[in-house]
Amino acid sequence: MEDATGDAEATGRPEPGSGEPAETLDRPLPERVRHRVIVLAGDAFAGLTMAELPATLRQYARFTPSRRVKFGGSAIAAALENDTVFRQRVGSRLRAAEPELAAAVEEGTPPPAADPVEVAAAAFVLRPPGWAKLVAAAGEEAQRAQAERAEQERERELARLREELSQARSQARGEGDRLRAELEAARKESDAVHRKLRSALADVRRGEAALRKLRAEFEEARAEAAGARAAADGEARRLRARLAEAEAALEASRKSVREGRGIEDMRLRLLLDTVLDAAQGLRRELALPPTELKPAQTVEAVAPGELSPQDIAHRALSEDDPALLDQLLALPQAHLVVDGYNVTKTGYPTMPLEKQRLRLLGGLAVLAAQTGAEMTCVFDGAELAAPVLLTPPRGVRVLFSKPRQTADELIRQLVRAEPPGRPVVVVSADREVADGVARAGARPVASSMLLRRLART
Repeated sequence: MEDATGDAEATGRPEPGSGEPAETLDRPLPERVRHRVIVLAGDAFAGLTMAELPATLRQYARFTPSRRVKFGGSAIAAALENDTVFRQRVGSRLRAAEPELAAAVEEGTPPPAADPVEVAAAAFVLRPPGWAKLVAAAGEEAQRAQAERAEQERERELARLREELSQARSQARGEGDRLRAELEAARKESDAVHRKLRSALADVRRGEAALRKLRAEFEEARAEAAGARAAADGEARRLRARLAEAEAALEASRKSVREGRGIEDMRLRLLLDTVLDAAQGLRRELALPPTELKPAQTVEAVAPGELSPQDIAHRALSEDDPALLDQLLALPQAHLVVDGYNVTKTGYPTMPLEKQRLRLLGGLAVLAAQTGAEMTCVFDGAELAAPVLLTPPRGVRVLFSKPRQTADELIRQLVRAEPPGRPVVVVSADREVADGVARAGARPVASSMLLRRLART
């Protein structure tokens, strides 16, 4: 904050009612004098009414003296400098509080024992003739007293530091003597330790020589043992290898026999079931009589006309008629193999793969329940990073091809695994797949036929 009393340097401002120019200070008030002036003015607030206070100071009237000095110091200093009436009222309060000091200052003879700060503050408030000189003299005296106190403090600090230095030197001398004594004792002890160390080193050298001899003997014995062990390990490995080869050959022969017998039994049983179901179906279709010849067949008569090949052609089903698929699945032990993605991308290619699979498998489950045929749906899994989490519906077998294997190759393997004579129907729009399974004995069917058949379920 700007020191309001510093405005006193402005010259030529007359006091009200005076024809002479007012006295002014040639330098700002010392800080201690300025603070004492503000305190005197703040104490005078208690004896003044709100109307007697300058307008700029009324907001501080209800403050405590300490808060008034803290927050309103600059405003109070400015009012003392600029408002003569307010300064005179503060002077009146000062005369009442300290009459002897006020009288002495107004007479121009301040007491020699008085505090220079108090004298300067009273002179600034009362403004007697020559007050500026009193303030300047008191300020210089206050600065001189402050400098003397600072000098005394420095002298005391210097004396204390000298005393501490003397004590430190004494302690250092004592510590040096103690350390020299300890160093001498440590030297003597070190000499004794060196002697013991030299003796111990001699013992260690003798021990190391003996240890080297023992190590050499040990290494020789270990080398002989390692050679014998290596020979034994080699013989044991050779015998284990021969034993493992014999066990592997025996296990391979047993596995080959079990797998061959199991697969052949399964294929034979499936073929037998197919022949039996076909024979039963043929018997039902032909409705064979108990005897091959009936008496009525010996009577000559005109037989009714038979269907010509043209009539039969008109009654045949087209290659894309869903009824043809029903007839194929009605064959005994029929097996329907579906190229999954080939069908889904033909029927609903815009759907996500997961929804394509679920839709196709749902339709196949209904078809399996209706026809009772075995159904296998094959999807291409060559590009899958991990197995697909999928629960196959009832009656439908779901397979994914292995890495580096396509669904077409897996379908051909399924067809080749079936025994000759079993009706196998493969659904795929891929011409290469259709030709391949046809050569293996399966019946290829277009994907569109299965889609139309599923649309009826």
